[in-house]
Amino acid sequence: MSTDKYVSPLSERYASKEMQFIFSPDMKFRTWRRLWIALAETEKELGLLNESGEPAITDEQIEELKAHAEDINYDVAKEREALVRHDVMSHVYAYGVQCPKAKGIIHLGATSCYVGDNTDVIIMTEALKLVRKKLINVINELSAFADKYKAMPTLAFTHFQPAQPTTVGKRATLWCQEFVMDLEELDFVLSTMKLLGSKGTTGTQASFMELFNGDEDKVRSLDKKIAEKMGFENCFPVSGQTYSRKLDSRVLNVLAQIASSAHKFSNDIRLLQHLKEVEEPFEKNQIGSSAMAYKRNPMRSERIASLSRYVMSDVTNTYFTAACQWFERTLDDSANKRLSIPEGFLATDGILDLMLNVVDGLVVYDKVITKRLMSELPFMATENIMMDAVKAGGDRQELHEKIRQLSMEAGKNVKQEGKDNNLLELIAADDEFPMSLEELQNVMEPSRYVGRSASQVTDFINEVVKPILDANKDILGVKAEINC
Repeated sequence: MSTDKYVSPLSERYASKEMQFIFSPDMKFRTWRRLWIALAETEKELGLLNESGEPAITDEQIEELKAHAEDINYDVAKEREALVRHDVMSHVYAYGVQCPKAKGIIHLGATSCYVGDNTDVIIMTEALKLVRKKLINVINELSAFADKYKAMPTLAFTHFQPAQPTTVGKRATLWCQEFVMDLEELDFVLSTMKLLGSKGTTGTQASFMELFNGDEDKVRSLDKKIAEKMGFENCFPVSGQTYSRKLDSRVLNVLAQIASSAHKFSNDIRLLQHLKEVEEPFEKNQIGSSAMAYKRNPMRSERIASLSRYVMSDVTNTYFTAACQWFERTLDDSANKRLSIPEGFLATDGILDLMLNVVDGLVVYDKVITKRLMSELPFMATENIMMDAVKAGGDRQELHEKIRQLSMEAGKNVKQEGKDNNLLELIAADDEFPMSLEELQNVMEPSRYVGRSASQVTDFINEVVKPILDANKDILGVKAEINC
């Protein structure tokens, strides 16, 4: 580890090796070379001729390019860039040093964005695939948790005030459903990913029209063939020098939505951990506080929230960049893109790894959950109690007022006196309610108040989650390692 210069914590602490490789120099410059090979191959296949009417590109030249597709001579490129101040031309030069026979046909007819922009699309696509893989595993973990606890009653909250009970599993489906919505958005964006293709300096393909002597069919085919060689179905039909920067905002918006879902989950876990109902994993030797040795801070959930906040704000970079492009291109996108896109993906990768770790190790304290629920349930059962009393001959309006008064008294005992909720005792002692304390306590079965919670969990898993998991069996089973 370097100790004398800044190193991004996204690499050192949060992102996985897989995501770091996708945004590595090796991935970038090897992709450049693959694109140069695809361009040369396609130009040859389309019959590009030199001034003598002979093939302008030979099999020998292409084989030479392929032989050095992986072994980037970074030292040569770096030395050249210091001289010419142009990264693409530096790597064209370095590739030519390794491939002297093919030197003259590398990058033929192309502009810098041919390798720069096409590589950006390829890298974002690969990064989205890794995000998709981890997102589906998060959905799998959450659905398993929901299924396990689908019938466990728990106090629900609206406005963080006690509300009608739900189940632990039903609450988990709310988290899971948001990630399913994110997956739908991600799949849509993946389905629309297109390469820039070979459009030239202002998107007119004029240089390729010159190379192919005005043959539009061949120039039109150039884009299609290159896209196929690089694993894409299509290129953008029109462009300036660059692909539309709205693609970047579309991609990072998906990441921001995932971050939003993760942040919501982490908030709920942190609140539940405060209530001592559900707790994120806590390792045997983990220290919660340097001062307070007893503490068990929800640091993983806090980290999810922290990184999520970054990703949600990062997407605004891409909106500004798309808005500020002038005509066919300006270069004020470049420095911003080098930061906002890789770091948005690296942070999202870290978020999903944390999600996998937290959900896989969630601890549920059922006795605490039951105790809190039972302390509030008498208030929520009053409607049922009142209906039973009406059936026994009572007056609904009078009983409603009586229960209101008794509830206020019980609430005062809890809040001002610090006593247990004694509403049932107060009702049993009131002559207007022909029910014994034992009969009232029998009404307190929590499962009577959770509605269709368990069935909703089962339906959600079977109808929504299971088809997703069945279609993606080959990518399930991902486990995340948390660096620190």
